[in-house]
Amino acid sequence: MPAFAEILSTVMPHPDPRGSDLPTCPVCADSMVAAEASAYLSEHLISYLWTCDTCGYGFVTKHAAKRILCN
Repeated sequence: MPAFAEILSTVMPHPDPRGSDLPTCPVCADSMVAAEASAYLSEHLISYLWTCDTCGYGFVTKHAAKRILCN
């Protein structure tokens, strides 16, 4: 009896947008998991404060949220 095996790739064709957008520290290149704080700058613009746990460097990023339409 022949045996068949399926090999699944570990590479995701479309990575989770939240996982792929996480920054790394520009000073020590350590990965960051969660922002220290966030604030709405406008209805669709959010600002995030990041602080590196390894070296203490801090910076701010901005994210434009897409509007979701429901029918």
